[in-house]
Amino acid sequence: METIQGYIEYITFFNPDNGFLVAKFQEKQKKDLTTVIGIMPSVQPGEALSIEGDWKNHPHFGNQFEIKSFIVEIPSDIVGIQKYLESGLVKGIGPVYAEKIVKKFKEKTLDIIDENANRLLEIEGIGPKRVEMISKNWNDQKIIRQVIIFLRTHAISAAYAQKIYKIYGNASIDKVKENPYILAKDITGIGFKIADNIAEKLGIEKTSPLRIASGLEYVLFELTSAGHTCYPIDTFLSIAQKTLEVDVDIIQKTLNGLILNGQIIKEPLEKNSETKECIWLRSLYTFEQNIAKELNRIKNEKSSIREINIEKALPWVEKKLNIELAKNQKEAIKKSVEKKIHIITGGPGTGKSTITNAILTILDEVTNTIFLCAPTGRAAKRLSQITHKKAFTIHSLLEFDFGSGGFKRNENSPLKCDLIIIDEASMIDTLLLYHLLKAIPSDAKVIFVGDVDQLPSVGAGCTLKDMIASEEVPYTRLTDIYRQAKDSKIISNAHMINKGEFPEIKTDKDSDFRFIFLEDLEEIEKKILYLVEKELPKKRGLHPLNDIQVISPMKRGIVGIENLNLVLQNTLNPSSKPLLRAGKRFHVKDKVMQIRNNYNKNVYNGDIGQILRIDVIDQSLDILFDENVVSYDFSELDEVVLAYCVSVHKYQGSECPCIVMPIHTTHFKLLQKNLLYTAVTRGKKLVILIGTTKAIGIAVKNDDVLKRYTGLESAIKNMKTKAQEISLPGL
Repeated sequence: METIQGYIEYITFFNPDNGFLVAKFQEKQKKDLTTVIGIMPSVQPGEALSIEGDWKNHPHFGNQFEIKSFIVEIPSDIVGIQKYLESGLVKGIGPVYAEKIVKKFKEKTLDIIDENANRLLEIEGIGPKRVEMISKNWNDQKIIRQVIIFLRTHAISAAYAQKIYKIYGNASIDKVKENPYILAKDITGIGFKIADNIAEKLGIEKTSPLRIASGLEYVLFELTSAGHTCYPIDTFLSIAQKTLEVDVDIIQKTLNGLILNGQIIKEPLEKNSETKECIWLRSLYTFEQNIAKELNRIKNEKSSIREINIEKALPWVEKKLNIELAKNQKEAIKKSVEKKIHIITGGPGTGKSTITNAILTILDEVTNTIFLCAPTGRAAKRLSQITHKKAFTIHSLLEFDFGSGGFKRNENSPLKCDLIIIDEASMIDTLLLYHLLKAIPSDAKVIFVGDVDQLPSVGAGCTLKDMIASEEVPYTRLTDIYRQAKDSKIISNAHMINKGEFPEIKTDKDSDFRFIFLEDLEEIEKKILYLVEKELPKKRGLHPLNDIQVISPMKRGIVGIENLNLVLQNTLNPSSKPLLRAGKRFHVKDKVMQIRNNYNKNVYNGDIGQILRIDVIDQSLDILFDENVVSYDFSELDEVVLAYCVSVHKYQGSECPCIVMPIHTTHFKLLQKNLLYTAVTRGKKLVILIGTTKAIGIAVKNDDVLKRYTGLESAIKNMKTKAQEISLPGL
């Protein structure tokens, strides 16, 4: 095994899931760059490293140094120091100041910053405020470096070390030593396996109750991330045994203890005439039970809206809006006016928007306050455009409280309204529905609008589907395609897909639903680039970023999200000076997406924006989301990804003039009817599928949607017998 020393010049490939990278490395006293490959999570260009490994000769790529282990070093030579400061690792110093500082202080540069930072005032352009910024950041980095050194020995990257320090502060090392499994719970990106590796090095045994309990909670959290709110106990034990690799009796004993102390709830769950013993995380069990309780509360209270003659109101609203309503559209309006809670569900072109406007027109005459809301900013904006009324995101309507970390609107401070209409209701997960319902006053009328056949929420639960399936919440399913929509191939094909029928595909360039047959993956990639960059802007007048959205079922592969994002970025928005962070490459003007709710910034999972500014010196960038400019520190960029291509799930609730989607048999695992249906219904004017008819055939026939285990349907069915609300402190 050999050791090489130097610094990272640039990263050519990085896999964020496992930390594998390919990078160009500048060795000390050598002119040519060395290719290094291996697991090296979150190192940055400019970082000085000492790498242990072996030389390998690759048949295509030549000599490479295979990384076995590495240490981040503080550079000592002038070139290394300048590279280190240029990298943006020290806030307040960028390439220009780095060159000036090193030219002045040479090898003593880092000592000056550490011991006598005021001497930086000798550099032209650096004032007291910048010195204070540099000094504070440098001192913070010293503590973080201690955390990094400790965590590096346990294969935890510098980026994660900063996150750990942000949460635990000076107690970081003690916290991790005491219970490394808290990392899997508290730090996004650190799973049980990484925490388990640390625990093993710290001497925690495989059969330790701490390890088993943490492992069981981890498995349940993972199942929650997959959309389940509960899970059959027998299957759960099988998954837990594979994860923990210990005897099932040990797992069962620990599980019984968690059930006994109330951390995990065990109950029989009846669904489709089948009863299974299931377990829940206590919080999710409580949310589902309380959703049922809240629905029951609202449903059984008298409405504050005075009664109206619906038989007179229907012809009146038809005349006022100059529309002709179909039979089941009239039924939907009638139920919405007469019932306290009502669900309207239907596919594209069935008149959900028309019905919403008709309901608003009728009830506006007899209602003081109406709220319109949707789960995402884009869905709320679209609802506002349809109704010509202000619409909120659910989060903004409930008023997030930064002090408590909860919502200001709740059972103690409810919303002041007579009617609330919630659009895109299929996207609402269990937690959000719980918070929304408990903030709705008992005398308010509630109308949910959505398409139950679309993909369920990203978060845990199938709330709309479960409410309908319970048959305790009144609903109307719209089936007739509205007259104006019958000419749209997008709409007719969406309904065919939803019925499990093969869509009517045409190669005609003038059709609003177009199919391009290509089998070779590289040819599909090239065609997507050509369409987005040249054909569609030139022939259809579509803007590549604003009017076209590429979506893909898969993350990996040539026509997967990751690769398409990179090639589309290089085609539509190339840059000679990209920002490289944690294996991500960002350019000014990039199309990006927020992938986690951030209440402090008022941006939410699925929001799409554009990078306005990147400041390497201040280590921050600005992103424009609609009309909201949001600033990010570089350490927060794990919340943001490129959005030239996105997943179908992430784009749910949004619409775009043109959708371009590769569909290929390499996507076999994700070729499902509701995924294709959801994708197709995102396009307003044009949908282009590129791939094989075989892949389309597989998708439309695959109704075996990944089943979600949820307890809400059962809870609602039993809500009449629930005498009191189960309390959960702090929620």
